[in-house]
Amino acid sequence: MLDLKFIRAEPDAVRAAAAKKRIPCDVDRILELDVEVRARGQRFDELRAEQKATGKAMGKASPQERERIIAQQTELKAELKVLEDEVAALKAELQGHLDRVPNIPADDVPDGVDDSDNVEIKRVGEPTSFAFEPRDHVTLAEGQGWLDTIAGARIAGSRNYILKGDLSLLEGAVMRFALEHMVERGFTPLSVPTLVRTEVMYGTGYFPGGEDQAYRCDERDDLCLVGTAEVPVTALHAEEILPLDQLPRRYVALSSCYRREAGAAGRDTRGLYRVHQFQKVEQVVIDIADAQRSIEHHQAILQNAEAVMIALGLPYRVVNVCGGDLGQPQVQKFDIETWMPSREGYGETHSASRFHDFQARRLMLRYRDGEGKVHFCHTLNNTVAASTRMLIALLENCQLADGRIAVPEPLRPYLRGRAVLGQPL
Repeated sequence: MLDLKFIRAEPDAVRAAAAKKRIPCDVDRILELDVEVRARGQRFDELRAEQKATGKAMGKASPQERERIIAQQTELKAELKVLEDEVAALKAELQGHLDRVPNIPADDVPDGVDDSDNVEIKRVGEPTSFAFEPRDHVTLAEGQGWLDTIAGARIAGSRNYILKGDLSLLEGAVMRFALEHMVERGFTPLSVPTLVRTEVMYGTGYFPGGEDQAYRCDERDDLCLVGTAEVPVTALHAEEILPLDQLPRRYVALSSCYRREAGAAGRDTRGLYRVHQFQKVEQVVIDIADAQRSIEHHQAILQNAEAVMIALGLPYRVVNVCGGDLGQPQVQKFDIETWMPSREGYGETHSASRFHDFQARRLMLRYRDGEGKVHFCHTLNNTVAASTRMLIALLENCQLADGRIAVPEPLRPYLRGRAVLGQPL
């Protein structure tokens, strides 16, 4: 969330941010409510002071004066109760509006409506070419007996699947390689809950606005299944004040991820591109409130993910995400899109985001500087590897003419040294 003082001082910047992100935001109403809350709050304080003064006067008052004071106190109590209820209602309305205010996007975030307006800034490797007619990942995986979407749907509904045999092992190899890659780069590995409280979804910026995409437990439990380990990892130090000498914090976590994919009916229904559950290795950085350092961290976490793609020999590009495709909390986001032959184009596999103190304000995630002053932290995150989309890229780009899969060298130690998976089809 944004600091209300900033909204008061820079309302036009907030309006411009909302317009660029295509997020409805009633800045005028926020400012009106802010004035009303402060005015009523001041009146409440005045009445409380008057109430205290009459209480002190009671001890020295005559019997006749006491009756007057008691009547006055009764009147003050009633007026205070009305004001208290009004202030509470106004604050609730104000908070509802504040919860919808978008973060201010960086100056170099492109204008645009959706992902078709994202701007390519880098391309690495050429789209894979074949001397044979390539198969898509479903044909390859089902042909090898590695993928069962019928059983997955029978057990858990549409967009679910069973990985079998070597494809299950390949998924594990990718996840393990990505995790160890980050540990070698100085990130601390974590095992985190995939069920979190609603307040944590709010704190990380997924609620309000993302409720339709989250699986929620019933009314007995205030819990949601996470769509990314970013949520529990970023919340690890919620309501803490971190020492300056312990920053930055760099974490990496492998977790299951769950997404409802609401609004995706009819899109990418075949295969593993858009599914309800998958595995993902996520990197998170927490540091001081320094815009330049955040930019440097952003480039670093992007390069961490690019190094995985380069090591696996997968062609990819990096895009600067436009305002209309940028979420409410992000200052800026870079996506890595990997070449997927069956799509005859690039498919999103990674999202690297920086938030400044947006998440930290909601989570009360702070640090103490060298002068003893307390500030909100800056947070960032990026995918290292998401299982299903990485499997699509690996199966389709690494296929051989006979339907077997050539294993990239970095993954072979996790597959008992094998260089090829599967049997000729």
